[in-house]
Amino acid sequence: MPVHLRRLLLVLALLLHLAVLYAPRVPATGAVGVPGADKVVHVAVFALVVALALWSALPARWVVPLALAHAVGSEVVQHVFLADRSGDPWDVVADILGVGLGWVAGVALSRRSAARGPSGRVR
Repeated sequence: MPVHLRRLLLVLALLLHLAVLYAPRVPATGAVGVPGADKVVHVAVFALVVALALWSALPARWVVPLALAHAVGSEVVQHVFLADRSGDPWDVVADILGVGLGWVAGVALSRRSAARGPSGRVR
């Protein structure tokens, strides 16, 4: 997949990421009633963004530290500035796990893409 399409996917993932983390209220229906579902969402949104960023050829030395800082910062913002949200240290743990999984997935995707070359065929 061309880098410009990967970056478009990254932008879409970032928009989803920001919506999930900074929505003024958490929806009262759906998976919210399932214990731990919010932690799974935290892992998923951080993993998705980090994996797509690395697959889009952004350097891990910037992506990973920024994602880790955002993991902590997003919970502080939720606790201090969003009246219907609260900061949760366990969400930070889930976010950090998501960053790690995204890092592994992003490296794997990048290696696979490099092995395929620009035509998409295996070299």
